[in-house]
Amino acid sequence: MATLGSSRGTNIPLIDGATGTNAAAFRITPESYVSVDTLIKTTKDEVMPNLVETYGDQGITGFLKLTGAINNGGSSDQVDWWEMGRRHKKLTYVAGDTAIAANGVSVQINYNASTNSDVAENVQVNDVVMDVATGSRFIVLSGGFATGSPSNVTLVRLDDTDTVEDTDIDASGGGTLIKLGNMYAQGTNQPTAFDEPGIIRRANPFMIVKDRYEVNGSQATNIGWVNVGGGEYRWFMKGEQEARARFEDRREMMMLLGQKRNAADGTDDATNFSAGSAMAGSEGYFAAIEDRGIQVSNANANPLDSFAEFDDIIMELDKQGAPSEYAMYVNRKQDLAIDDMLASGVSSAVSAGLPGQFGAFNNSADMAVQLGFKSFTRGGYTFHKHDWKLLNDPTLLGASNYVQGAMIPLSQVTDARSGMKAPALAMYYKEAGGYNRELEHWVTGSILGHTNNGDVGTDNAVFHYRSEIALCTRAANQHVMIKG
Repeated sequence: MATLGSSRGTNIPLIDGATGTNAAAFRITPESYVSVDTLIKTTKDEVMPNLVETYGDQGITGFLKLTGAINNGGSSDQVDWWEMGRRHKKLTYVAGDTAIAANGVSVQINYNASTNSDVAENVQVNDVVMDVATGSRFIVLSGGFATGSPSNVTLVRLDDTDTVEDTDIDASGGGTLIKLGNMYAQGTNQPTAFDEPGIIRRANPFMIVKDRYEVNGSQATNIGWVNVGGGEYRWFMKGEQEARARFEDRREMMMLLGQKRNAADGTDDATNFSAGSAMAGSEGYFAAIEDRGIQVSNANANPLDSFAEFDDIIMELDKQGAPSEYAMYVNRKQDLAIDDMLASGVSSAVSAGLPGQFGAFNNSADMAVQLGFKSFTRGGYTFHKHDWKLLNDPTLLGASNYVQGAMIPLSQVTDARSGMKAPALAMYYKEAGGYNRELEHWVTGSILGHTNNGDVGTDNAVFHYRSEIALCTRAANQHVMIKG
């Protein structure tokens, strides 16, 4: 590079190799540029400020709210509730412990605590039972639980005729008896034993769901091209909004797909965790149905698409004493299959001469439509169908054939202990003294006006999210899971 002397004795560098005493101290050769615009970029880039939602609204929350799940506060490590069991029981007998007497008169059902306990623990002398396969009725001649401890049971036919293998009872293969009642002779005493009411205690531990989002001071002050909402152009604001929405989605998925860990009593299982970090887990919606609900096995390639398949479900609902109104949440393929089925012979409001019911929507068909439900009636049951975004998202359950849909009773369940009525689904969160952990959100760090929690001096802000919740699925026997 050449230099040019000055009167002040300062050497000034020349640009572009200029030389000589008359050369300009700073010069840019014009021939290097097509125009001045090329040099200084006078034309502003046409950058659209709108953020395009390429995949639409990706939120999956709302299932629990739309199906009537309510929020309740809790102040223990688990939620307990009671459910009424069956008033009557089916009693099984097994091969090997059942035999017809040599004279063909009586049937002996031996008590075996591990394999053959139902009959001995639930009948006493003079009880009348019926074999469900043959319809033959028997009366208990001796044994059962009347003496205080179960013992071998002897049955004879109620009509006092001989007992025939396979015709009356399947002693070699096993079967099922139902308890009809009893029959006593004149002048006999009252029975010595009685049946306890079938109340079942259920429990579900709370689970803690957490997440966080972080931004440094420089990024928090950078202005971008994209309007992330409300005229805000700081991109981290959109990042925090997405972090919160993602946390709420994951919280709902844990309530749907959570499972208890290997601890029958709900206490911590430290088998695979160090002391102090163990967790009891929490039963999600689908785990509850798999444990004690109705499951319909169904291939994704062949969804429910016939009245016969729905009729099978309806008959099972009848057995469970189900209410008459259901919400159906299904994936798109199942949704379209039901539409085709309805188009083939069932109108949207009336089927088999029975008017549709819309109790869950203030008895308004219009309200059901506004909320995205399509309703139809079959066999005295009204089904409100709705597509379920969670099952269509290819990054969530849309990537799996595990579940195709669910049918949720739109009714209130009466608590056996308090008599209070509550929806079949209820979300509980921890709370006490005005403090609740349903959805906590707080910020730590040294920017955006925050100077707290040890993050001072790290030039960042950390957004924290936390929730301690449990989903209670009451009367799970009335819920239906459509599995792939």
